[in-house]
Amino acid sequence: MKAKPEISPVMHELATYMSRAIKRPLPKPVAEKTKHHVLDTIAAMVSGSRLLPGEKAISFIKAQGGTPESTVIGSRVVTSAQNAAMANGMLAHADETDDSHAPSLTHPGCGIVPAALAMAEREQSNGLTFLRAVALGYDVGCRTTMALHAYDFREVGHSTHSFGPMFGAAAAAGSLAGLKYDQMRHLLSYTAQQASGVSCWMRDAEHIEKAFDFGGMPARNGVAAAAMVAHGFSGVEDVFAGERNFFVAYDESRRTGKPPQPERLIEELGTRFEVMNTNIKRWSVGSPIQAPLDGLLELMRTHGIKADDVHKLVVRVAHQGANTVNNRDMPDICMQHMCAVMLIDGIVTFESAHDEKRMRERKVLDVRSRIELYGDDALTQAMPSRQGILELTLKGGRELRQHVKAVRGTSDSPMTRAEVDEKSFHLLAPILGKKRARLLCDTIWTLEDVSSMRDLRALLRA
Repeated sequence: MKAKPEISPVMHELATYMSRAIKRPLPKPVAEKTKHHVLDTIAAMVSGSRLLPGEKAISFIKAQGGTPESTVIGSRVVTSAQNAAMANGMLAHADETDDSHAPSLTHPGCGIVPAALAMAEREQSNGLTFLRAVALGYDVGCRTTMALHAYDFREVGHSTHSFGPMFGAAAAAGSLAGLKYDQMRHLLSYTAQQASGVSCWMRDAEHIEKAFDFGGMPARNGVAAAAMVAHGFSGVEDVFAGERNFFVAYDESRRTGKPPQPERLIEELGTRFEVMNTNIKRWSVGSPIQAPLDGLLELMRTHGIKADDVHKLVVRVAHQGANTVNNRDMPDICMQHMCAVMLIDGIVTFESAHDEKRMRERKVLDVRSRIELYGDDALTQAMPSRQGILELTLKGGRELRQHVKAVRGTSDSPMTRAEVDEKSFHLLAPILGKKRARLLCDTIWTLEDVSSMRDLRALLRA
C-alpha cells in the first residue's frame, strides 16, 4: 500500500482554501472591488489590442490555430484557453493602464484576469464563480511574492511581476476548472516548475517582451498548469516543503539576509483580501508617474497655473521609479514628457499619453526642458510606495511644493465605481463603439447575473 505523503500545514491550509473558493461567498465590498479590477483589466485588454504589443500577440496567436475554446479580445480569433490567456495577458499589459499591488511588486490583473476569462469561457462558468476565482487569484498571487520578500527578490534579479501573477493565474484557472484538494497541490507544483522571470524587462524598448513577462507568460502558464492537472496529470504533493522545494530554490537569504516566509501564503487568508489592497491607475501611464500627475493637476487647479508660468519643475520619486521613467522614448513611461503634457493640456488622456508625435513638438520640448527628475532616498523607503514630491518654481520667483502620499486609485485613496466606469468606458468606446462599450461596462457591474462567461464573447470581439 502506497504511503500517504506528508503535507506541510501551509500547503494543507492553502490547498484546502483554494479548493473551496469557488463555493465561498465573497464579502460585498470584496465582490465590488473585484468587479472594479475585472472591468479595469478588460478595458486595458481592449485598448491594448490596438497597441504594438497587442497587435503582435494577436497576430502570433492567430497563426497558432488551436482548439476553439476562448476568445482573443479585440479580435475575431477563438483559440485554446492557453493561447487566449497568453494573448489577452499581453493585451492587458500592452500599456501602463492595468492595476498594480505595491506590497507584492506585481501587476496582478494582467495575469490573473486573462487566465480566469480563458478558463471561464472554456468551462462556461457563470459570472459569480468567475468573480470568486479572480479574487482567489489576487490572494494567492500577491502572497507568493510577499513570501519571497518582493523588493529584495527583485533587487537580486528576479521578476516579481512574473512570479506572483503566475501563481495567481493558476489559482484562478484551477478554481474554475473545479480542481479538488489533491489537485490543487499538484497545480501549485506545476506552477512552481514554470515560475520564472528576470527583472531585465525594464530594458525592453518596445514594451513587447514586458507585456509577455508581466501578463502573457503568467496567464498562459497558469492556465496550462490548471488544464494539465484537470486532465489527470499528477505531481509533487507539496512543492512548498521538503527536499529541494520551491522556497529552497528561491532562498536569496545569503544575499539579502531574509529567508523566505512560506507562512505568509496563508497569512489572514479569508479575512484579508489582496484585491482590496490593489491599485487602479487613474492615468494610463507608468506607475511612478501617477503621483506626480495627481500633484501637478492639484497645483494647476488650485493656483491657476499654465505651462507658460513655469520656470522650473523638480519631480522627486523613489529611485527605482526614477530609473524606470527617466527620459524614456515612449510617451506613457516618460516622466518629463507626461508632466509637460499635463502642464500644456491641463489633463492627461489615453490619447495624449500615446501620441508619439507630440514628443517632437516644439512647445512640448520647451516645457520638458524645464522639468527635472530625481530619485529620492526618503521616498524609496516611504510607505505607501509610489509617493511623489513636486517643487514648482514660477517665472515670478514664487515657489510651490506638493507631496502626494496617497495616489488616487490606491487603497488609501480608492477610485469610486463611477470613476472606474468612466476610465474604462473611455478606453473601450473608441474600439468597441459607445453602445457596446456601455453594455460591456453594465454587464461587468452585474456579473452575478451572467449565466455563462461565454455570453461575453460578442461584447469582447472587435
